[in-house]
Amino acid sequence: MSTPSPPSQDIHFRQVSKSFGDIHAVKNISLRIPHGQLYGFLGPNGAGKTTCLRMLLSIILPDSGEITLFGGATAWDLRDEIGYLPEERGLYKRMKVLEHLKFLAELKGKTAKEAEPRIMKWLETLDLADRCQDKVMDLSKGNQQKIQFIGALAHDPKLLVLDEVFSGLDPINAQQIRALLMQLKEEGKTIIFSTHIMEHAEQICDGICLVHKGQCVLEGPLDDLKRHHGNNRIRIEHIGDIAFLKEKPYTASLRSRGNESELRIHDGHEPEEVIKDLLEANIKLRTFQLANPSLNELFMEMVEHPSEASMQEVTNA
Repeated sequence: MSTPSPPSQDIHFRQVSKSFGDIHAVKNISLRIPHGQLYGFLGPNGAGKTTCLRMLLSIILPDSGEITLFGGATAWDLRDEIGYLPEERGLYKRMKVLEHLKFLAELKGKTAKEAEPRIMKWLETLDLADRCQDKVMDLSKGNQQKIQFIGALAHDPKLLVLDEVFSGLDPINAQQIRALLMQLKEEGKTIIFSTHIMEHAEQICDGICLVHKGQCVLEGPLDDLKRHHGNNRIRIEHIGDIAFLKEKPYTASLRSRGNESELRIHDGHEPEEVIKDLLEANIKLRTFQLANPSLNELFMEMVEHPSEASMQEVTNA
């Protein structure tokens, strides 16, 4: 008799929608977040990212569809195994830092005694050990954000959900948090966060969901998405004027600065067509290479040309 497969440890959104009155905050989102990944919900303010995270956590319920965690459970079932950093700072400002963090761990089933060594380790890591007896209100906004981050970790959760985790952090502290998120992923935790700053996500995400006006306009493993969309983006170093390419049927856009240009071609066309036209025009080529787009370029492309965006092109769902 064959051994039954273990239950999936992934997180699933299945045709999830949510409205608030006449506002359609989330529209029919389906995706899969593999266990042990660093996964980002990305998009501008008001796109629907926070609503997705709050439904994932069962803080609010979807109007339709379902969200399951780790083999079919809900966030309520697993509440002591989840760490949450909300977008709005949720700290008791008159409490002392160490006292507050032990209190948060106790809410998740840990005793103050067993939580304190872990909390002190994180305070030392984030250069806040000498502030452990200070009141939260006496810390800077950036340090309060770091305290809130430690609060999400104090009970050693299996899943971390972080809403705008980089809010209020200067570049040095943001880099420190990025490095810690990578470390936590290596320890086997699943980490889901939201941000409207694409550069943060580009540096650390395994997978992403780009959200625009409540819809997922692009979803899947980040490397695969960039490689897929790099097939129609060409960087050229050349001698000679290539402005004539703007008139070609394959050209979606052309940007040039001196002898360096980036050409984006429409789907259904091949880079070989471009090479042929350049050589026929006696343009000398120094480099001609497919170029993966930045995450910010990908997002702008999906938002500005929604009819060309395919949500199912590269997907985990």
